[in-house]
Amino acid sequence: MLVRKIGIDLGTANILVFVPGKGVVANEPSVVAISIAENKVLAVGNDAKEMLGRTPDTIFASRPMKDGVIADYKITEAMLKYFINKVSGKFRLVRPEVMISIPVGVTSTERRAVIDAAVRAGAKAAYVVKEPMLAAIGAGIPIANAAGNMIIDIGGGTSEVAVISLGGIVAANSARVGGNKIDQAIADYIKRKYSLAIGDRTAEDVKKNIGSAIAQVKEEYMDVRGRDLTGGLPKTVRVSANEVTEAIQDELREIINAIKKVLQVTPPELAADIMDKGMVLSGGGALLKNLDQLITKTIGVPCYVADDALFCVVKGIGIALDNLELYKRTITLSK
Repeated sequence: MLVRKIGIDLGTANILVFVPGKGVVANEPSVVAISIAENKVLAVGNDAKEMLGRTPDTIFASRPMKDGVIADYKITEAMLKYFINKVSGKFRLVRPEVMISIPVGVTSTERRAVIDAAVRAGAKAAYVVKEPMLAAIGAGIPIANAAGNMIIDIGGGTSEVAVISLGGIVAANSARVGGNKIDQAIADYIKRKYSLAIGDRTAEDVKKNIGSAIAQVKEEYMDVRGRDLTGGLPKTVRVSANEVTEAIQDELREIINAIKKVLQVTPPELAADIMDKGMVLSGGGALLKNLDQLITKTIGVPCYVADDALFCVVKGIGIALDNLELYKRTITLSK
C-alpha cells in the first residue's frame, strides 16, 4: 500500500503514528539511543527505552522532546526519520504528507523546528496542528458547533487546556507539567522519605499501579526496589497509595491552575455551555486514578475521561488527515 499521508502524535513520552486506512501503526516511547563515538543512532522507541538508565559510557539514551517541544533537534529529526521510514519504507516513490501535533503554547520558532525536522526527515509537506484541537476531534467533540467545549489534554510533558467553539480555540493555556513531572515528583518523594534512589521507569510503574489524585480510604501498597543512598546497596521499601497522592499534589495543583486560568477568560455564554456539558479529559495523564473526580470537586464543573483517552490526539490527526480541506484554517502548513 502506497503511503501518501502520515499523522504523528509527537509526544514527550510516546510517539503514535497514524496511517489512513490502517489506523495506529506505531506506538513507541520517544527515546533515542546514540553511539557517542560514531555519533550514530543505535535504537529508537521500545528498543531504546530498554536502554534508559542501563547504558555504558559509550552509549547515550535520551528523550529528545522536553515539555512537549524539541529539546534536541538532530535527535528528533533522526526519530521522525525512523518512524516515517518504518511506515512508508526507506525506498519510496512518493514522499508522504505529514501532520504533527504540537502544544498550544509553542513559540513560532518551536513550531518551525517541528516542521523543518519533519521535512528533513522525508516529508513532502508538514502540517502542524494544536494538540487540544486534535484531542477534541478525536474525543468526538462537535468542534464546529456554536457552543463551548472544554478539552484538557494531559500528556507526558504538557497539560493543554482549551475552550473550543465554531472550529477555533477561544481560550487556551499550556502548563509545562504532565506525566513526566508526576513521575519525577514520586521519585523525589521516595528519595527524601526512604533515602532510596529509583529510576524513571520505576516511578512510572508506581504511578500506574497505585497512583491516585485523591487519598484512598482503602490503602494499596507496592514494593519498590532501588539503591539505598546511605549504604549504596540494593533495597526494597513498601510504598502506599496515599504517599503517592501526597507526593504529586504540587503537580496536580499546576494542572488545576491552568484549567482555572482558561475558565477565567472564557466568555460567559461559553462558560455556561461548559457548565452544562462538563469538561473532557484526554491524554495518558487522564488515566491517573480519580483525576476526573479531583477536577470536578476543585473546579465545581463535571469532568469526564474521554473514551480511548490515550489515543484521542492521534485519532484526531486521522480524522483531520481524511478531511484536510475542512480543517485547513486550524492548520499551519509548510512546503
